[in-house]
Amino acid sequence: MLARGAAVRGGGLLRRAGAPGRGLRTSPAARGGMPSWVIDRYGRNEVLRFARNMALPAIRFPNEVVIKVHAASLNPIDLSMRSGYGATALNMKRDPLKLNSEENEFPLTLGRDVSGVVMECGLSVSYFKPGDEVWAAIPPWKQGTLSEFVVASGNEVSFKPKCLSHTEAASLPYVGLTAWSAINKVGGLNQKNCGGKRLLILGASGGVGTFAVQLGKAWGAHVTAVCSSDASTLMKELGADDVIDYKSGNLEEQLKILPLFDFILDNVGGATEKWALDLLKKWSGATYVTLVTPFLINMDRLGVADGMLQTGVTIGSKTLKHLCKGVHYRWAFFMPSGPCLDEIAELVNSGKIQPVIDQVFSFSEVPKAFLKLEGGHARGKTVINVINKK
Repeated sequence: MLARGAAVRGGGLLRRAGAPGRGLRTSPAARGGMPSWVIDRYGRNEVLRFARNMALPAIRFPNEVVIKVHAASLNPIDLSMRSGYGATALNMKRDPLKLNSEENEFPLTLGRDVSGVVMECGLSVSYFKPGDEVWAAIPPWKQGTLSEFVVASGNEVSFKPKCLSHTEAASLPYVGLTAWSAINKVGGLNQKNCGGKRLLILGASGGVGTFAVQLGKAWGAHVTAVCSSDASTLMKELGADDVIDYKSGNLEEQLKILPLFDFILDNVGGATEKWALDLLKKWSGATYVTLVTPFLINMDRLGVADGMLQTGVTIGSKTLKHLCKGVHYRWAFFMPSGPCLDEIAELVNSGKIQPVIDQVFSFSEVPKAFLKLEGGHARGKTVINVINKK
């Protein structure tokens, strides 16, 4: 496999090392439109609209690729974005100089995961070529994957695991990269140092949780999964050593009788944070990482400047408070990364990570898929087959 280092990554102007700069190649002018699911305003499920003739996406930077979407999947962030969550921060990222109109995000296409085929490459892309089967997680400030085609930066894309269909592959990128960010990038765990460590996964039966359980086991950790009783069989199948039913009694008391943990991943948040850090080994480098943070909410509520200030005060005070008690407190976020997807693909191809799919919908059933996800209690991912639109 080619090394990604063969091309220089940086900003929007990705150039092959040593190659002279060249002009941009854009996609041909659309002879027609493409089908997409979009929203024109924020709200509940009724804001979803099927558009038959959305403009085909064009390559605007030399490190971009156009992907024909074969399958996509939904994540909780899609529900949140449909309702306007994070709009302040995401609009700042989309248009930092405010060159466009105030509501430039509409019509907005949701969906973060894609598995499909490369159709066109920018001039600086040497790692992929048209016809390659790839997967990716598209950042939330970009147009999403509930459409026939999507544009991604080359450094967000990876070759699809050969052992998976597009439907299976589409279930993994966003949750995989989110769990990878929390466990590896923020938590500092990896294949070399994870063996024998005790990991606790709170909210283990969702997309991120099922991936995190498998990643911990792939790296040799002892994994305790917290979920409801109807997901306990799934957790055991994924390799969890201990499974705790949060409905069978006081969860805090159930966990306190177990040996202390080296790492906790919290997909639940809320009151859990008040007692979960007491389950960590003190003064040993043990870390609590939560994916439930007030960052985007603060910016929506207070504006960019005050929201960032409030966020900084919150994370700073909590980090210092728990550091004085001998444990590390951290926040984690999804981070798009083709190189990390390369590593995940290796784990998938070796059989150490498998997709966990709750239900598959056709492209015409996208509103039903949103309602399914909104109902909660998911056991894995909700996937959309885009290529079969009927």
